[in-house]
Amino acid sequence: MTDTTGLTRLTGSGDGDGDDKCGQGDCPNVYRTDRGTFVVQGNQFTGFKPPEGEGLVEIPEDVLKEAIRALGW
Repeated sequence: MTDTTGLTRLTGSGDGDGDDKCGQGDCPNVYRTDRGTFVVQGNQFTGFKPPEGEGLVEIPEDVLKEAIRALGW
C-alpha cells in the first residue's frame, strides 16, 4: 500500500511487476482517504456525461459496503 497526500492505495502495486502492467499509477485503483472514505480511479464511464472536470470519485465506506452486499459478495 502506498500513502500519498492522505490516500492509501489499496489495489495494484503500480510498480509494473506481475499482473500490474501499468507502472505509471494511472490504472484502475481504489484508495482509502485519511477520513475513512474511498477514492475510485479508472477510465471514465461513457454511459452518461458527468459535469466537466470530474475524474475521481470519493464515496463513503457504507455506500461501498452496500454495493458489495447488493452483489451478494
